[in-house]
Amino acid sequence: MVSKRRISYQWRLFIPLVVLLWLIIGILVLFQYRREVNYRTESVTSQLKAINSRIINAYERDYDLGPFIHFLDMYLGNSTFDDIMVSVYDDSGDLMYRIGYPILQTDTNNQQTPELAEAEEYGEGNVVRNSLLSPDKIFYYSAIKSSDGKLYVHTAMPYTVSLSDALAVDPVMWIMVVILALAATTVAYLSTRYLARNITLLKEFADRAADNKDFIATDRFAHDELGDISRQIVRIYREKDTALQKSEREHRIALRATEEKARIKRQLTNNINHELKTPIGIIKGYIDTIVDTPDMPEALRDSFIRKAQDHVHRICSLLNDISTITRLDEAGNKIPTTEVDYHDLAYTVSNDLETSGINGNLSFVYDIPLDCTVNGNYTLLSNMLLNLIRNAAAYSHGSEIKLRLINETAKYYTFSFADNGVGVPQEHIPHLFERFYRVDTGRSRKVGGTGLGLPIVKNTITTLGGTISVRNGAAGGLEFVFTLPKWEQ
Repeated sequence: MVSKRRISYQWRLFIPLVVLLWLIIGILVLFQYRREVNYRTESVTSQLKAINSRIINAYERDYDLGPFIHFLDMYLGNSTFDDIMVSVYDDSGDLMYRIGYPILQTDTNNQQTPELAEAEEYGEGNVVRNSLLSPDKIFYYSAIKSSDGKLYVHTAMPYTVSLSDALAVDPVMWIMVVILALAATTVAYLSTRYLARNITLLKEFADRAADNKDFIATDRFAHDELGDISRQIVRIYREKDTALQKSEREHRIALRATEEKARIKRQLTNNINHELKTPIGIIKGYIDTIVDTPDMPEALRDSFIRKAQDHVHRICSLLNDISTITRLDEAGNKIPTTEVDYHDLAYTVSNDLETSGINGNLSFVYDIPLDCTVNGNYTLLSNMLLNLIRNAAAYSHGSEIKLRLINETAKYYTFSFADNGVGVPQEHIPHLFERFYRVDTGRSRKVGGTGLGLPIVKNTITTLGGTISVRNGAAGGLEFVFTLPKWEQ
């Protein structure tokens, strides 16, 4: 398909504008030219009338017309009017005096010439017409009669080269016309170029926007109303494009989050099934053995029942942890928070350890200021701390665990929970907060962990608005560093 080449917006503005300007200039020049020609023609006619009037005045003052006509002939001979013809007739039509060729008083039809007819009726007449003797030549004719009607003065001036020069418009006028036309054309070109610049830039913007390309800087637009509108259009487009890109990013993030949440749920379901199969299978095996063996020794029966009970406890712990982590996942924003005295919480946990013994052989020490109050949930923070203690008791093989405040900002407290045990191989560090992740699967199952303790710790901290990380300590053992927001009235 062949595309038609369009004239640019500037030329579509420039061509009509310059044509209109030239037309106006042409009309003004034509008007002025006609006015100038008429003025110069009237000037010649008035001079012919002046010559006629002087002759009539001399006649009416009884001057001798012979010497006066002779003087007039000599005077006019050295001027532009050297080709003038003057004829003086009496009322009988007899030629009394003349300068140059006699001027006929009648035409071929024996009718008075137009200027004489006017003079006969009005006292004077002036006509521009062809000569009766030389029809191809134009003459300026003027006629006048005396007040007593006895004398007629008839003058004629041929349109010669010298008279043409006298009537011609001053060349300076034509130079001014050319300069004016060029100036108007230049102004029209610059004006249309200035006006079309914004349109051209807007078209470039539209083309680049259609191709998803970056656009020019808006300072290239002119600083006028059209430039302001153009910059506004570009700004609105960019804001909408930025908003659209942000919306698309947020949609992709939300989609990935939804997919990740669905994946985690599937993984959680699969892991739960896997984690429940083993204890339930073991419990079923013990119960089936007890039922199928009525004569089983009492000691062995009690041993099977205790082992089945241990696995029931493990299932209960697993279900409790699943309930907790599900609550944190799906209703974390609905968990109520209040002022929690973290020193008091650490003190209470320390006392509970003496009776519960969940810390095993590890001693628990803490270094928390008395005025350390955080914005949190007392139950969740207690369970979080107990989960860290259980994890250390199960896997650290150390002798001490310590909780302390290590930093404070305007909005957050930073705490450290560390043990002096064996730590964890570095390749497992990034995975410790993953659900059901086990550094040593066999040993973890042996000590009875659910695989959800550390994920619950992380979810608790993030739900309450803090952060948590884990690393191997410089002197050995595992260290958890977490932040909690300060309580604000």
